[in-house]
Amino acid sequence: MEAKVFALISVLFLTFAESGFPAAGQAAVLSGDTFAAQRGNITVHPINHATFALEWNGTTIYVDPVGGAARFKALPAPGLILLTDIHGDHLNKETLETLAKPGTKIVAPPAVAEQLPSGLREQTIVVTNGQSSEVLGIPVEAIPAYNTTPQRQQFHAKGRGNGYVVALGGKRVYISGDTENTPEMAALKNIDIAFLCMNLPYTMTVEQAADAVRAFKPKVVYPYHSRGSDLEKFKTLVGADAGVEVRLRDWYATK
Repeated sequence: MEAKVFALISVLFLTFAESGFPAAGQAAVLSGDTFAAQRGNITVHPINHATFALEWNGTTIYVDPVGGAARFKALPAPGLILLTDIHGDHLNKETLETLAKPGTKIVAPPAVAEQLPSGLREQTIVVTNGQSSEVLGIPVEAIPAYNTTPQRQQFHAKGRGNGYVVALGGKRVYISGDTENTPEMAALKNIDIAFLCMNLPYTMTVEQAADAVRAFKPKVVYPYHSRGSDLEKFKTLVGADAGVEVRLRDWYATK
């Protein structure tokens, strides 16, 4: 009898191990670039297109998680999820339902919150453009994200989408969402890390993105949401004289 029980336990263990779940006692670890901050480093982990993760002080933050549960199975569970817009590369309800645990908080603009299932809405803090909130001890400010070029305004109307500035351990992190180089972006101050979209026809050109970076001067900028864009050209246009470090990372390695 004991031999049969042992054999069954062995089979179950191998099944879970092969499925990719962490072994008992092991926590998923977020890899990536790190930035020194108060109460621990900030880790930046690209995932795909508009999706990435940040980790700080024991809290994992997902930005626009889409692509299904398998994409995230080796990553830590999120304490906070930031949603920027209603489009499918930013909002996927099925993915959210698999990732959001009972204690997970979601931050979203009204247009996004309206599309969430009731269970997820109960976990959601709604912030409109220009509003601020504190979630899990993390200050979050909603920055307007919208198109300014007339032929692109059909994609992202002003007032619908959010970018965000989050404060992590004394560092200010800007996440653009889907936007062009708006006056609100140009007016940003004291940004330590920026994530800036650039792709046509939906957001902005590399020239617009470089102009924006040279205006608000983040210490470090990551181009993301950049499928089809010439990132080396963006880096050249930002230049070495603006005091901005451009970091090019692969946002399209994870399928």
